[in-house]
Amino acid sequence: MKQQIIIDNYQFNTSKNHCSEMKDKQYRDLSTICIVPSRGQIAAKVVQNWLSLMTPMNQKFIRIFVIGLEVGFAYSLAIEQILTDCNLSKWQYILTLEEDNMPPPDGLLKLYENMDKYDVLGGLYWTKGEQGQPMIYGDVKKKLNFIPQVPLPETIQACYGLGMGFTLFKTGIFKNPKLKRPFFKTTQELIPGQGAKLITQDLYFFEKIHKLGYKVACDTRVKVGHYDLENDIVW
Repeated sequence: MKQQIIIDNYQFNTSKNHCSEMKDKQYRDLSTICIVPSRGQIAAKVVQNWLSLMTPMNQKFIRIFVIGLEVGFAYSLAIEQILTDCNLSKWQYILTLEEDNMPPPDGLLKLYENMDKYDVLGGLYWTKGEQGQPMIYGDVKKKLNFIPQVPLPETIQACYGLGMGFTLFKTGIFKNPKLKRPFFKTTQELIPGQGAKLITQDLYFFEKIHKLGYKVACDTRVKVGHYDLENDIVW
């Protein structure tokens, strides 16, 4: 698959918003750029789900598809381009959406509700398979760690890290000069006295922003499906 970055047209959602909790936030700038890393083909059932995703009325929302690149590099490259664009760099939020994740129709609207309290908020989803784990990492009452946590139902649950299947970030995080590049990177290293350390691109990022004082949480009200194309199952 040819490596590409595809950006759709700037667009405004003028549809009626039925989510009453969002009414007091409509006056705010909720401009959002959705980044989707892809291998180039996305399952029809996933696309059908995305078509039902509600965005706030009269607010800017666009999608950027990054095709054929390793996922961490895809996110980093897309965000670097956003930051150098005189228009997009002023947008308030970046939403990451992966090609096998299926958020509920009102999922994004719910994430906005608590972005005044947190810097990153994500929907709740599990890794695939019968032994799958919830992708909400680290008990904030303890020292920094990325141990999967038992989700608390229907609440905002603070944590140290999240997956990136359906996760909303304040764009301002990436403008912090203390945040080192690349933003996302999968690493594997041998630490003397501790052994091997493997960290995926998402937790690599969350480890860095925790040290800068940013707050992260999972909105367990936003239940996101994880589609298994081979077995045609949503986990």
